[in-house]
Amino acid sequence: MKRSFRYITMSLAILMGFATSQAFAGNPDRSGQAGAPELLINPWAASAGWGNAGMSMVHGVDAMYGNVAGIAGIGKFDMNFTHTSWLAGSGADIRISSVGLLARVGETSVLGLSLMSFSIGEIPITTTDNPDPHTLGTFKPNLMNINVAFAKSFSNSISGGFNLKIISESIKDMGGVGVALDAGIQYVTGPFENVHFGITLKNIGPTMKFSGDGLSYKAFLMQGTSQQFTVIQRADEFELPTQLSIAAAYDFLLGETSKLTLAGNFSSNSFTKDQITLGLQYNWNDILMLRAGYTYEEGIWAKGGIDDSDDCMNVNRGLSAGLSVQAPLSKEENGMKLAVDYAFRDTYTFKGHHSVGVRIIF
Repeated sequence: MKRSFRYITMSLAILMGFATSQAFAGNPDRSGQAGAPELLINPWAASAGWGNAGMSMVHGVDAMYGNVAGIAGIGKFDMNFTHTSWLAGSGADIRISSVGLLARVGETSVLGLSLMSFSIGEIPITTTDNPDPHTLGTFKPNLMNINVAFAKSFSNSISGGFNLKIISESIKDMGGVGVALDAGIQYVTGPFENVHFGITLKNIGPTMKFSGDGLSYKAFLMQGTSQQFTVIQRADEFELPTQLSIAAAYDFLLGETSKLTLAGNFSSNSFTKDQITLGLQYNWNDILMLRAGYTYEEGIWAKGGIDDSDDCMNVNRGLSAGLSVQAPLSKEENGMKLAVDYAFRDTYTFKGHHSVGVRIIF
């Protein structure tokens, strides 16, 4: 086990060193230049309810986004279905449907699979020759992320894992496919295992590029002739939104059935401003959990108030809140449980996000 721990630590250290050089090389002037921004969307309600503050202690399917090392802390099985109304006040009717499944494959090892799909609706087709949005029909963009994860507990205190992402973006006549890798470590210590630390790197991978017939068009060889040829435009490559997160949390034990957790998370974004999130979670007997968080970035209070600032570069900022209700489905001590999660996150524009999830755990 010591050899395995040494190998996994060395691998994560090398990967983190490579990614850190990219993550901190970015600056706000590069905002908007990365592709696949959906990789920075947390689709899971439980962890989104306190603004991703709990990355050092996140577990279950939520950990496939937050810190993949956390999937090692499940029992035998964990399933999550979550639906998100994205930018609820925008009128765009964007919906995100996510499903995740974790299963223990050994005494210390867990495998995971999740799917995140966007429903963006139909967009009118227009051209330079026919700008009328009602005559040429519509097209429907397709965005999907598939995650395959593996995590292992090396002791009662430390776990690590990797998450392979497959990114698919397409319309009818053009698309792009990419891959990315997440890596994370979680460490728990303290007399009551109530001190948590975590570090995770996200979206490390090669550049993506679009291709397809949508990049070509017909042109006349000479004006006034009927001879045509096909012009193929070259699509430029784009980078993925690399992110490095460092998190910590502390559990205040309030008797035998309750605890209050104070958590913080620092996220360094390679293409936008860095963010700091602080959050609180109250847990009563693993039945009711209440959460709240606040996400800060430089310039958020410019021009006298958070709602008047034009300096925000990340869509999520400000307050977040959520709750979970968890109930056993059997009388066994470690039997099946059913949980319902809700989360709201404030945003720079429009009216925020709403997420509702259902979890089955045993």
